[in-house]
Amino acid sequence: MNCARRTVSPRVSVSKYDGLTRYLCFRGAFTNTVKLSFARMDGILGDNLPMNAYKNEAWWSNVGSSPHARGWLDAGWEVQELSLKEGFAIFHKVRDVPIRKKAYASETKPFTPVHVKPQRSKIPSKTRVSKLYARIKNLERQQKAIPQYRGSFKPRPVSEKRLYRQDKKSD
Repeated sequence: MNCARRTVSPRVSVSKYDGLTRYLCFRGAFTNTVKLSFARMDGILGDNLPMNAYKNEAWWSNVGSSPHARGWLDAGWEVQELSLKEGFAIFHKVRDVPIRKKAYASETKPFTPVHVKPQRSKIPSKTRVSKLYARIKNLERQQKAIPQYRGSFKPRPVSEKRLYRQDKKSD
């Protein structure tokens, strides 16, 4: 039996709050202040915030080496304002963090786009046009051959005429 094989590379330890770090790094290029609701943070993380985040203001402190605080501190942001009642936090950028480039992006080759063949114009051949024209003419002839009757009168088909034919009287 053949099984699919895959190479497993060692993963760098990934924190639950790396999504928040990436989001804040991205937003840092555009603005110095970001207001995030708790629901939006849940979406960014792809998981729910812990219950302490909804109940404790101390959870949002900018000091300490907790993994959630590292999430925004590593991106160069700090929690400026917090409202547990309304469910949002306002982050303020305190320093610029350079964007880490991927290992494969360090190549110095210039970008070359993939060669794409230009699309040919879709002009049908003369043979195809004549076949289509003949088909249309045949359909028109068939439509003309069907008799048109006024009102709801419709003649009986030949098979019915044969079935219900009146017997001829012999004298």
